[in-house]
Amino acid sequence: MRIGEAARSSGCHLETIRYYERIGLLTKPQRQANGYRRYSVGEVARLKFITRSRDLGFSLDEVRNLVRLAEAKDRSCEEVDRLAREQLSKVEGRIGELQAIARELTRTIEACANKSCGDCAILDALQR
Repeated sequence: MRIGEAARSSGCHLETIRYYERIGLLTKPQRQANGYRRYSVGEVARLKFITRSRDLGFSLDEVRNLVRLAEAKDRSCEEVDRLAREQLSKVEGRIGELQAIARELTRTIEACANKSCGDCAILDALQR
């Protein structure tokens, strides 16, 4: 399939696909005589794997490692488990940070009481 079809099928923007090719995360596909890229089913499956990994918050280096591990069918998945647990820990930490931000925003909004901009608690909190 062509790059637009691969993008739709994988949920990955076509410029991102080109970027993944440039950095070697996705192999460069075959080209037709007219220069169009042609992606195989396997390449699109790998792109879906990369896209899903990125959706789960894995860095590009971590995705590269996960791709390598996925290709090593005979290896233990211990390293994959470790990477997933580390990612979960990062996500849980970020959730805590976001909850603290939400509490601060809620407190600031409640303090505002729709005064004039000169007396706005929200603007005051942002300027501190």
